[in-house]
Amino acid sequence: MIRNITLPDSLSFSDYFKLNFYPEEILNYFDYSFEMKLLDFPKTTSDLAEIESLEKRLIKGLPYITFDNEMARREFLIAPVLMDLIDYTKSNLKVAYTLTINNQLRGELDYFLESRIKSNDQVTHQFLVIEAKDENLERGFKQLAVEMVALTHVLNEGQRYIYGAVSIGKIWQFGVLDRQSKSVIQDLHLYRVPDDLRALMGILVGILTGENF
Repeated sequence: MIRNITLPDSLSFSDYFKLNFYPEEILNYFDYSFEMKLLDFPKTTSDLAEIESLEKRLIKGLPYITFDNEMARREFLIAPVLMDLIDYTKSNLKVAYTLTINNQLRGELDYFLESRIKSNDQVTHQFLVIEAKDENLERGFKQLAVEMVALTHVLNEGQRYIYGAVSIGKIWQFGVLDRQSKSVIQDLHLYRVPDDLRALMGILVGILTGENF
């Protein structure tokens, strides 16, 4: 049973992290359904030439860094992955990107990536990443889901799926919004850095290049 809830008239994206409602209740408010299941994302077949170098840098440096605050996790875990992702896909990255749809869908997107076709500079694929506060993936996913809902108001209407991920640096979890079925799916797989870095990067590159998606 999903309760019908009432949300405050004014909320930023980060406020949804704090709300004591289940994700299905929040999404139901916006006329979306919610489910959790294992998603098998295709991975790029392109050569990820620098992945071994990134793995080695992370493994070598992690023992010497204290990850007890958000800045450390962003700069030394999330940012290196995104920098290599940009290199592979030539995507544009917007950090702390302000988006306002209405008083209940507004705030900053931590990381918003867009890939383009060089011939006409047209945006083709997007990907959203948020860093979960307090290393809480479950609450972070609520925020991610609402931000993906907000993106449906600004992205090309012909784009059926909107992809995103919530990260605490050492762990990443994917989410998908399906505009056609008006549903949000939380992937049950967890990708660990650096252990699952190759699989994680393969999916990220595949999404932003549209390969097999």
